[in-house]
Amino acid sequence: MAGISDERELAIHPIVMESVQHNAKTISNIRSLTASLFGVVAGTLGLESYPGFIFYLVGSLTVSLLIYLFRTQGKPSAYFHRPLAELWGGEVFGGLMSFVLTWTLFYGLVRA
Repeated sequence: MAGISDERELAIHPIVMESVQHNAKTISNIRSLTASLFGVVAGTLGLESYPGFIFYLVGSLTVSLLIYLFRTQGKPSAYFHRPLAELWGGEVFGGLMSFVLTWTLFYGLVRA
């Protein structure tokens, strides 16, 4: 019976793949930028090891919350095909490399 309701929902509110791809790309850009900014802050503050990674995770979750509240206005399913995966977890680990790169760069610059 769930298949019929899914078909009805898609008929009423069709998924436009171009919009979904645009939204995913926008989220990816926001995550990349904020990951680098978090790396700059963590390196400048001199965070090491677990505190640095915890700083990144808390910052990423905060960014997800801000996107959820302000950009999707509490309705992420209207903007994403899989809102839980794409908004809360999708690019969190994708931005980790940018974070570590800028974190170590600025840590080295401040501590040198």
